[in-house]
Amino acid sequence: MDGLKQYREEIDAIDRQLADLFQQRMAVVDKVGQYKLQRGMAVLDSRREQEVLAQKAALARDAAMSADLTAMFENLMAISRRRQRKLIDEGGGDPDYDRCRKAMATARTPIANPRVAYQGVAGAYSEMACINFFGDTSENVGLEQFEDVFRALKDGRADYAVLPIENSTSGAIRQVYDLMSEYDCYIVGETTVRVEHCLMAPQGASLDTITHVYSHEQGLFQSDHFLNTRPHWVQVPCADTAGAGQYVAQTGDVTKAAICSERAAELYGLEILVRGTNHNADNTTRFVVVSPVMELRPGADKISTVFSLPHEAGSLHRIMSIFAVNGLNMTKLESRPMPGHTWEYMFFLEFAGNLNAPEMDGILHELSQTAARFRVLGNFVANL
Repeated sequence: MDGLKQYREEIDAIDRQLADLFQQRMAVVDKVGQYKLQRGMAVLDSRREQEVLAQKAALARDAAMSADLTAMFENLMAISRRRQRKLIDEGGGDPDYDRCRKAMATARTPIANPRVAYQGVAGAYSEMACINFFGDTSENVGLEQFEDVFRALKDGRADYAVLPIENSTSGAIRQVYDLMSEYDCYIVGETTVRVEHCLMAPQGASLDTITHVYSHEQGLFQSDHFLNTRPHWVQVPCADTAGAGQYVAQTGDVTKAAICSERAAELYGLEILVRGTNHNADNTTRFVVVSPVMELRPGADKISTVFSLPHEAGSLHRIMSIFAVNGLNMTKLESRPMPGHTWEYMFFLEFAGNLNAPEMDGILHELSQTAARFRVLGNFVANL
C-alpha cells in the first residue's frame, strides 16, 4: 500500500502542474480570441487544427501513446473554441448554421385542429399515435406508403405527419430515417405507443382453421416465438398491421388471420383469438410528429440533428468532443449509408437542449463547421 500511496502522490503533484499549465494555456487562448475578434477572424480554422494535432502526435516518445495524446489535445482545442465563442459572435457566413437560424426565425405556432397524415389505415398503431399526441382535435388520414405521407406534407395536404421512427424490439425504422433526410421537414414532437399484437380472425375461426397469417413484417417478426409454435401457418407480409386486419375482415375467410392491434379488431369486427402474440411485453414504438416548417413549442428540451462527416480519420471523434466539453447529453446516435457514397454515412443524433439557450448559438456554429453537412431537424418536448 505504501508504494501505491507514493504513486498516487506523484500523480497528484503532476496533476497540480497540469492544472497550472491548463490555466496558463487558457489565458493565452483568451488573448487569441481577442485577436480574432479585433480582426474579424473565425474561431475554427480546421486546416490549422489538423496541422497542430499532427505536430502534437509527433511529440509522443512512445508511438503507442500517439492516439491518446492526440485525443487529449482535441479536447483541449474544443475547450479553447468554446471559450473563444463566448467572445466572438460570428454571425452569418455558414450556410448550415444560417439555415437553422432562418428556420428558427420563421418558426410557426402549433396549428389547432390540424390535418394529420399517417401510414396505414384506421386501427394502425400510427393512428393511435396521432390520437395520443393530438387527442380528438385532429383530422387523421391514413395513406398507403411512408413516402405518401411526406408528399402530403410537401404538397400542403397535411399540416403534420406522425411516423414511427424506432421500436424497442426491432430497432430503427430505416425507411423513415432515409425519408427524413430526403424531405425538407422538421420534427416538432414525439410520442410512444405500447405495442400489444393480437391474433384475430373472422367470426367462426379458430386456431385449427387458420392456414395463413397476415401482418406487417415487423408484426410477424415481433410475434415469431408465437408463430414458431404453428410452423404450418403461411406468414404473409403486408404494408401495415391494421391493413392486414382490414383485408382479413373483408375476406371473411376463417382460414385467414391477422396480427394487429385490439383497436383494429374492434373496427373491423374480428374476433381476437390470442392476445399478446409479441414475445416482448415491453414492446414500444416511438413516433415523431413532423411538420413542413420548424416549431418551437414551450418546454422543448430535445434537439434532433442529421449530419455527414469528412471522410477522414478522427472526424466523428471531433464531433463527439463538442458534446463532451459542452456537457451535452446525447440520447441517440443512428448511422445510415449515404446514397451514392460508398462506405460513407449520415448520422442522426439527438441530445438534450433548447435552441434558444444562450450557449447553443456557439455550439451550432461549431457543429456546422466541423461536419461536412449539418442540419437541425427540430427542437421538441421529449416524451421519453
